Amino acid sequence: MKRMLMLFVLLPVCSCTAINVKPLAINANDNIACIKENPKVKVPRFLDIVVNGFEEHDFTTRVYQNTPNNSCDLLVTYTATRNWDVSPYMTDAEIWVKDRSGKRVGYGQYHLKGGGGLALNKWASTESKMEQVFTELFAKH
Repeated sequence: MKRMLMLFVLLPVCSCTAINVKPLAINANDNIACIKENPKVKVPRFLDIVVNGFEEHDFTTRVYQNTPNNSCDLLVTYTATRNWDVSPYMTDAEIWVKDRSGKRVGYGQYHLKGGGGLALNKWASTESKMEQVFTELFAKH
């Protein structure tokens, strides 16, 4: 009985995240990533995190608002949402990567199941949550 009670108490505290990634499948010379700024994203510094994720893997990045410039090898779009429980924290994020022709060549998703529930890792930094997504996204690059 004690074990069942302990399991019931600890279950909501477990790490409840899902990461789904399709690693980048691109040419070795594709090294300019143009990232479309998403003003609807209210997760602090999320654009900076995406830029840093690409730059740490030797991409030159350019941020654009409306139309990407012609020198872009990759077009990157993203979304991220947050929730609030004592303080705000990121619950979901998606990154789409397309080549010049518009074909999807990579995808990364972070999802905090059930909005995090009682899990303490829900307050982890956005950088640490996205680290595994970027690691897997660039696994073949």
